[in-house]
Amino acid sequence: MKKTILSAFLFLMLVAAFPLHAAQNVTVYGDDAYPPYSYQKGKEARGIYVDILKKAFAQMPDYNVTIELVPWKRAVKLVETGKGFGFFPPYYRPDLRPWVIHSEPILEEAVVVFCRDDVLASPRPDWPADYKGLTVGTNEGFSLGRKEAEQGIITLEEAGDNDKNVIKVANKRIDCYLNDRLAVLQTIQSLKQAGKYVEGQHAGILEGAVVEQEYGHVGFATAGSFPFRDDFVAKFNETIKQMKASGEIEAIVAGYK
Repeated sequence: MKKTILSAFLFLMLVAAFPLHAAQNVTVYGDDAYPPYSYQKGKEARGIYVDILKKAFAQMPDYNVTIELVPWKRAVKLVETGKGFGFFPPYYRPDLRPWVIHSEPILEEAVVVFCRDDVLASPRPDWPADYKGLTVGTNEGFSLGRKEAEQGIITLEEAGDNDKNVIKVANKRIDCYLNDRLAVLQTIQSLKQAGKYVEGQHAGILEGAVVEQEYGHVGFATAGSFPFRDDFVAKFNETIKQMKASGEIEAIVAGYK
């Protein structure tokens, strides 16, 4: 009898020490060149979305989530083909990316067109009408400006990241650059600090029309074999809702201003 009680006690101790279900390993991919939202600093993933997602994932004990930053086009392709589970931060484009399940909206971004000072010598407040005939830069794999290019209003020219596009404007290789306002302003500042953009030597860059307000999401794959997908998405969405309501997300963004 004593042995039976002792055995039962030891079993309960083992159950308490080791969870019955190990946390599911998950990798979520992000843009490696989208400061201040997500970017690589050495081997470390940094940025507003990275900080938000780390906090969110820490509140999901059933999952052990790794954030891996890669070029945006690769992140998109991984999820499109079902080789990757999720990526961030796509805008809501169900027609362009029907293979994505969009999460709860995470963060609002203001998309603005930045142009050389000579292009904005006269005000151009209306997008896209005031920008007809101009060559506008965008990041590879981004959806921004595609509709206007297909309509023949602008010519769209892609480059790898924010730095490359800002330098192209500064060197008068393109007229304007279309991206998130905070991301472009921080890129200009970092290029100035690095001596790669020098006022007086390069063309001045001014802020033009606000194109749209967009929310970033985590996009989850409809392809591939991820039996935990529905549970993960539901728990992630609920966590993001709670973080928005508590002011956690707002506090993280404030730290970057």
